Amino acid sequence: MNERLKRIVNPATQRQGLERTLITLAGSVSAVLIAFAISGLLLAITGKNPFVAYSKMFEVGTRPDKIFETLTRATPFIIAAVAVAIGFKMNLFNIGVEGQFLFGMFWAAVAGAYVSLPAPLHVLFCLVVGVVAGASWAGIAAWLKVKRGVNEVISTIMLNALALQVLDWLFNEYFRFDDGTGTLDVRTKKLPESAWTPDLVKGDLNSFIIISLLVAAGFWALVFKTRFGFRLRASGYNAIAAQTAGISANRMIVVAMLISGGVAGLAGLPYLLGDGHSYGTTRPSGYGFTGIAVALLGRNHPAGMVVAAVLYGFLDAVGGPLQLEGIPSSIVRVIQGITLLSVVIVNEAVGRWYSRRTTERAAAQLAATAPTGEAVSA
Repeated sequence: MNERLKRIVNPATQRQGLERTLITLAGSVSAVLIAFAISGLLLAITGKNPFVAYSKMFEVGTRPDKIFETLTRATPFIIAAVAVAIGFKMNLFNIGVEGQFLFGMFWAAVAGAYVSLPAPLHVLFCLVVGVVAGASWAGIAAWLKVKRGVNEVISTIMLNALALQVLDWLFNEYFRFDDGTGTLDVRTKKLPESAWTPDLVKGDLNSFIIISLLVAAGFWALVFKTRFGFRLRASGYNAIAAQTAGISANRMIVVAMLISGGVAGLAGLPYLLGDGHSYGTTRPSGYGFTGIAVALLGRNHPAGMVVAAVLYGFLDAVGGPLQLEGIPSSIVRVIQGITLLSVVIVNEAVGRWYSRRTTERAAAQLAATAPTGEAVSA
């Protein structure tokens, strides 16, 4: 019986990898097409021609300057999505990326401004500070879950709000820098040029995009090619079975949240090291929540998340020019929102269909190869 199972399972396993990839890709593409179709219908209802709107969107978005802007906007989305995906792999919903990236950006700005190092080391120092700060803030949610059983969704949502209050207090009381110019845009002390990441295309595309791609590649290597990654995925898939096999669920929760928070701490650094060079009241926002959408659309796979981040970056980049053409820029937010809703619905539907189909096919193959009169047991 075991040999017969091997003959059935091994070829099936080889086929299922490619089949699952194609089905996953088809599901994500379908979700995006559905979002554009529904948004087009909404445009038509409001008296706008959807074909003209989409034509103008792609005409503007394919200009060289907008392509660079798309990649620039996609850079923090890639990092935030990786942070979210690490939690997803452990079956953790880290909604706290928003607060974690702000914590990482704030402390990198503060610490980096008072350190004198050669350019590469100064940038590396800021990256390390961002990782440590983000991980430290995420560690609070990990401790609450492991020691007090607090659901990470609740704790990370609350920590997002708390992070804003804590950072505003620290900024206003201790780290505001008065340069004597009387400007109303108050900030921390400006980072020295040795902490700035250089532009790949002057004024259009910063080199931090390379770091974001390295983060995505590191996620792939860590999760899919290491023993720790196997333990992470096993714990997320079935915590009880993993614990039976000797994998500490609590330890994996803490480590996964710390890594997720550490990566999240990098999401604000493209702005800090590439453009803003200081932390202030005009800080970026929304990266954490966009990261959730990008991770879902990319199905927690690094390649999928990079493509999804580029799509969201593209939509953000064309919003302003659309408004100049008489097309409401809010259609971009509508597309993004419907895409998120569509991908959740499509993924759930496709997942259930594929699971049922795989089970039925395996049962049929096993029954077909069973000798006459022999009962096939599970």
